[in-house]
Amino acid sequence: MPQFVTPAEAVARIRDGSCIIYNNFLSVINAEQLSAALNERYKATGHPKDLELYCSAGLGGWKPGNVCEEIACLGAVKSVVLSHFGTTPEIARMILENRLEAYNLPFGAMSHAIRAAAGGQDYIISDCGLNLFVDPKYNGYQLNEKSRRVMVEEIVIDGKRRLKYQVPRPDVAFIKASSCDAEGNISMEDEVAIGDALSIAQATKRRGGLVIVQVARMRDKTEPRHPMEIVIPAALVSYICICPEQTQVQGLPGVDPLLSGRAQMSDEALGDYVKEQSAGAAEDPAKLLIARRAVRELKPGHVVNIGVGAPEYVAREAARTGILSQVNLTVESGPMRGLPAGGTPFGAAISPHAICTSAEQFDLYDGGGLDICFIGALEIDARGNVNGHYHPKKLSGIGGFINITQFTHKVVFCTSFSAGGLELEEDGNGLHIKKEGRFPKFVKQVTALSFSAENAHANGQEVLYVTERCVFRLGENGLILTEVAPGIDLRKDVLDQLPFEVEVEL
Repeated sequence: MPQFVTPAEAVARIRDGSCIIYNNFLSVINAEQLSAALNERYKATGHPKDLELYCSAGLGGWKPGNVCEEIACLGAVKSVVLSHFGTTPEIARMILENRLEAYNLPFGAMSHAIRAAAGGQDYIISDCGLNLFVDPKYNGYQLNEKSRRVMVEEIVIDGKRRLKYQVPRPDVAFIKASSCDAEGNISMEDEVAIGDALSIAQATKRRGGLVIVQVARMRDKTEPRHPMEIVIPAALVSYICICPEQTQVQGLPGVDPLLSGRAQMSDEALGDYVKEQSAGAAEDPAKLLIARRAVRELKPGHVVNIGVGAPEYVAREAARTGILSQVNLTVESGPMRGLPAGGTPFGAAISPHAICTSAEQFDLYDGGGLDICFIGALEIDARGNVNGHYHPKKLSGIGGFINITQFTHKVVFCTSFSAGGLELEEDGNGLHIKKEGRFPKFVKQVTALSFSAENAHANGQEVLYVTERCVFRLGENGLILTEVAPGIDLRKDVLDQLPFEVEVEL
């Protein structure tokens, strides 16, 4: 039976050199109180040190001063294995300055590796990442000179080249849940995602490690509960910390039942909700224009992934236009249907119809279950290759980008033509570029390979690149310009801004 302790008492059991595995997804399902207690213990004692942090998504918190990354900033961390660095800017800076051993792997591959570790396996075999930065022929997952561990290898099975990913070996698990019963069985009824909570607990327990779970409350004995509500059985839990101060989403107060699915809103009501939220709100004009064009690619019955940034606006447009009720929007964290939430609670959905584990969601994605996806881009080159995760001055991390784009039938990249100060104006004659952004998105060659045009051709994928002023599609020889927005000067605003020649098909 688990012991009920304080966060400080729980983290006092963590030894130097431990691998701590987190069930975080950015700002949701985020064990803040455990992270805060770990930070305080290290400040007071200098232990535990030489830690490894392993998280298949990202260590949460979009705001500066993220409590989850503080332990690394204090000097207690030797290495990190993450898919996403957008919510850990200080860790990203330490990596780019070669001060921290670090590895960037695809979210889906990490999630599946955790599940494999729970089953006692040493590795998984996957096509995810073939011919991309994570492929051993590039070794781009090793993020600096300190990072020399081999975590991905090439393997040939039945004449087919595939990738072999090492599984994690966790010593400690940090998990946030909603409630427990007196025996220590764990439920997640108020959470917006499950992540890989059970697999993480199983993988850690089988190694004799510590499974530490923080919950908001203990259930009353008279409170009805079905056994299928239990996410983690008590037998897998070492310590439980009751933390009534925990919130559903880091940085936001309270618990919203619409995000957990305990309250439901009709698709029509979601459309009204978006309109109300947008009324008077400052919206990015470029993202709004991109979304208005991109949403036209949605068809009834589509199973869809919506990414962060400009794609978030596509979800809103789907609600505004009424097609939301005819499609199945998903988020890689697990929600199915409803309206993906943007901003701080990204990873949640408003009024989800179902919530899968992350591994289950990536089973769908890797199996080609997505009809279409909408996703951002840092760089696009003449061949149609895309960098979505890395720049020498900015480490975003790959997240679920590869799983989402490598296997989806139709990929729609949503990005402004340039970034950093882009100014637009719309009038009765159409769209006008008042000032170009400082950072071009279209380059001669991408800095890192997150999406391969060669892979897309081999997989028979349809690929679009939607900007606020024009649309390209992927042709046999690279980008083909197919649309230009009214008011845009083809030569001045598009062709002269490209660092390469492009085929025009208007």
